[in-house]
Amino acid sequence: MCGVFGAFSPRNFVAEEVYLGLSALQHRGQESAGVAWIDENRRVNVVKGMGLVYEALSQSVLAETPAKSAIGHVRYSTAGGSMLQNAQPICANYAQGPVAIAHNGNLTNFESLRDTLENRGAIFQSTSDTEAILQLLAHQPQRRPFEALMRALAEARGAYSLVVLLEEGLVAARDPWGFRPLSLGRRGDNYYVASESCAFSLLGASFVRDVEPGEVILINERGVTSYRLPLESKKKWLCSFEYVYFARPDSMIEGRSVYRARQEMGRKLAQVETANDVDFVASLPDSGTTAALGFSAESGLPFEAAVVRNRYVGRTFIQPTQKVRELGVRIKLSPSPDLFRNRSAVLVDDSIVRGTTAGLVVAMIRECRAKALHLRISSPPVRFPCFYGIDTPSSVDLAAAKYSLDDIARTVGADSLRYLTREAMIEAIGLPPDSLCTACFDGQYLGGEDASASCGGNCGKIFD
Repeated sequence: MCGVFGAFSPRNFVAEEVYLGLSALQHRGQESAGVAWIDENRRVNVVKGMGLVYEALSQSVLAETPAKSAIGHVRYSTAGGSMLQNAQPICANYAQGPVAIAHNGNLTNFESLRDTLENRGAIFQSTSDTEAILQLLAHQPQRRPFEALMRALAEARGAYSLVVLLEEGLVAARDPWGFRPLSLGRRGDNYYVASESCAFSLLGASFVRDVEPGEVILINERGVTSYRLPLESKKKWLCSFEYVYFARPDSMIEGRSVYRARQEMGRKLAQVETANDVDFVASLPDSGTTAALGFSAESGLPFEAAVVRNRYVGRTFIQPTQKVRELGVRIKLSPSPDLFRNRSAVLVDDSIVRGTTAGLVVAMIRECRAKALHLRISSPPVRFPCFYGIDTPSSVDLAAAKYSLDDIARTVGADSLRYLTREAMIEAIGLPPDSLCTACFDGQYLGGEDASASCGGNCGKIFD
């Protein structure tokens, strides 16, 4: 999962605004960050580095950088390793002009695209699937860049929400299935594009609308022009995990408040079963807190902020290695002994993926001499790998794919474990069932592949 941000102004100096927009999207990726812009000499420039936005980039330098349009990216790796050469935006100065691309998602036909392009003579500089889009564009020297980009996207399969920088303007594009969110914002005659609407408020901008699935937007001095990719999908596949975990609670996605959706997940979770003789409800902050508040309201049990988060440590699920995840959990979360000692609690979390966070936190709570601890999860069991931009490419990594629910409860040390059902989660999100991707919960992949099969390059079978 990554975050992308783009800015356009009829005037100058938007590079710093991209920096600020990326800071608001830091929760979507913490491995690397970068900003790209086109200078007065028609050359694309990029600065990027490993780590958080403030570590990888200089705000003071970007504040003095003249640029009418710029794009940026925060990354956690799904395709391609965690290294500087895979940091984005990916840029080139080719025969038809400068180009820079920042991508959120995962191209499921990357391997076949790469083989085809390499057979045509392409030399890849990274292992990122995003470079395939750049190579497809560059292999059309007879077309102007925007037309070449449209044709390149017609060959891509899987998930992509893009911001692209061309001489013709700032481009935003979303795949025909709408896997990943992408929003358009405005402040006066400045326009912004972001993975989530929460990035606009930091700049004093207003949310205009979502970029539609299959839509390509060109923003320049003439304003905003909308185009459609020459492909239609049979249904939409917005990732339901955006509402469960990834998005910030203050974002709006497809007209639905992430906060309200999570709160409703908690309410519905409380209706599944509430353990007897429970003293209070707690959460694994921050992504489990909103659901815990909903659980508390529905059950009538008081909510206690009994697990404290260190605000200066990042999200552990999107750390690249298991060792870092485990260390990150211990540094990030700390249970309050006084609140748990000799008391029974319901602990609400948004999901169990690998089981790292839940197991370590339950163990720490046991050290506080809690009388009983009941774990409640505000989403269904994650049993299937994701091929569309989440770092769960194999069922081997997923606790619910390997163990029964009772086994998971014993493994993490909880007295009981209950999950929200798929149907209740969809109801809580509040969007039509045929507009959401729930493949990581039920194995229903794009194109109808068998749940045990690798998606490979076959995930584009849904075209009409």
